[in-house]
Amino acid sequence: MIELSHEEMKTLRRWFKPEEPGPITSGPHAINTGYGRCWVDRWPEPRAVIVDVAQNYLLRGDPAALTPDDLRPHIQGFVTAPESFAPLLHAAFDPVIVWDRVVYALYQKPQPQTPTGFVIRRLGWEDAQCLEALSPESSWIYKTWVTPANLAASGYAWGAFAGARLVSVANIFFLGDEYEDLGVVTEPEFRGLGLNAACVAGLCEDIRTRGHLPSWTTSHDNPASQRVAEKVGFSFVRNDVLYVIGMEPPEPPRRS
Repeated sequence: MIELSHEEMKTLRRWFKPEEPGPITSGPHAINTGYGRCWVDRWPEPRAVIVDVAQNYLLRGDPAALTPDDLRPHIQGFVTAPESFAPLLHAAFDPVIVWDRVVYALYQKPQPQTPTGFVIRRLGWEDAQCLEALSPESSWIYKTWVTPANLAASGYAWGAFAGARLVSVANIFFLGDEYEDLGVVTEPEFRGLGLNAACVAGLCEDIRTRGHLPSWTTSHDNPASQRVAEKVGFSFVRNDVLYVIGMEPPEPPRRS
């Protein structure tokens, strides 16, 4: 496999069209932010592409152009791929866990949420240390931006503060060209207070201002996340799957 530079990857934008809500936006995210890696079977005129954004992988192209040995050195995490790649993934890895997912999108103005006793606002560069202070359980939220400082400076996150402590975050997990796929996390002791919905509503207003559409991807076994999406006004788009390789799917939080 040949690893591309960011400039070379920019020429592959058409590979991720038509853009859909959900994790396919990881491809455009790598192009738009520079955070991610990309391999192809040959260059120029590739037949197959692998994108890695913080162990979130996207496969596109012709699976016949790849062998199991092409995949093994590069993939450990969550894989988004057409069903045609499933035989190749199963040949390359054992086990391959199929994780059922559900994708939502917001086609209307978000429903405002106003929890009392907390400050809800857009994060800025000065909030990098607050993001860095999140518990290990919540730190995944900034991984697609590599560092807390990158996410804070991007302007693509909203947070809820209890005093000076950042306790809930909604951010753009994947920055697509048409859709922006959300990540949401709340520190365990602050769940069930409506903070994530309030952060999501503020973030979605920003997304709509940019002329894009918000999307939300969660699991079937996380009804709390689904309730938050519906509370803000998201609509069901489709059922989906991720292929999980070399790790276990995370357990959903008990309360959201």
